[in-house]
Amino acid sequence: MVSKESTIGIIGAGVMGKSMARNLQKSGYPINVFTRTKEKARELLENNATWKDSVAELAKDSDVIITMVGYPSDVEGVYFGSAGIIENARQGTYVIDMTTSKPTLAVEIARKAKERNIHAMDAPVSGGDAGAKNGTLAIMVGGGQESFDEVRPLFEIMGENIILQGDVGAGQHTKMVNQIAIATNMIGVCEAIVYAKKAGLNPSLVLDSISTGAAGSFSLSKLAPRMLAGDYEPGFYVKHFIKDMTIALDSAEEMGLSMPGVELSHQLYKELAEKGENDSGTQALIKLFEGY
Repeated sequence: MVSKESTIGIIGAGVMGKSMARNLQKSGYPINVFTRTKEKARELLENNATWKDSVAELAKDSDVIITMVGYPSDVEGVYFGSAGIIENARQGTYVIDMTTSKPTLAVEIARKAKERNIHAMDAPVSGGDAGAKNGTLAIMVGGGQESFDEVRPLFEIMGENIILQGDVGAGQHTKMVNQIAIATNMIGVCEAIVYAKKAGLNPSLVLDSISTGAAGSFSLSKLAPRMLAGDYEPGFYVKHFIKDMTIALDSAEEMGLSMPGVELSHQLYKELAEKGENDSGTQALIKLFEGY
């Protein structure tokens, strides 16, 4: 039974993970934390989180383990092997991968976890840095109903739109749908801003008019203003969006689907990364359309 006395283990304290963990702390949950770069966890440690020197040590001392790392290879690294979560977590532990990763990997984690009586879920999120800070993330969950009900109080601290999409892997597939929708939308937002400027309009006023109409989207209302302000700080990294689109394209290929819009966006973001924008926010795509 997950309660306020349950210790939550956090692996990964980047842009998203740190804020999600901080909200759990503010709600009174004891936190264990491990990251490859200890400095990233400093704020959590200053607020009484307990540092663990390894994934294995954290796994042994936590009742619920939440992972929010970078790439599928990182997910594999923290879950599998003799020093990983599955080999070291106690029976009955809940493990929740909130990284955007491969649906097939989520299924593999759950299969191996079940062999050790560990409850595994995939629960990728959307909402960017602001959603993580404000606890308003959309959380897309794959897993069993009983496990979902048990950890839902934790999800409700980190997010608002929380939906169990189906069995393990369904959360990751839903996040792919999310990223597919964003991919071409970002191209449209950039083209719209460039057009507004070329037509001699005030792009800020244009956004005021169109953001609440049929063109409205998160990218238009939240990221377009950052584009106009020249603010390219990452709410979500270019490099991670490229990773997500790669997973989406690979998953689509496995299902026999063609994704020309995602393919174009993937190509443009790779070009952006090659120009040194890997660690910029996804809104930096406007630079390509403005010719740098």
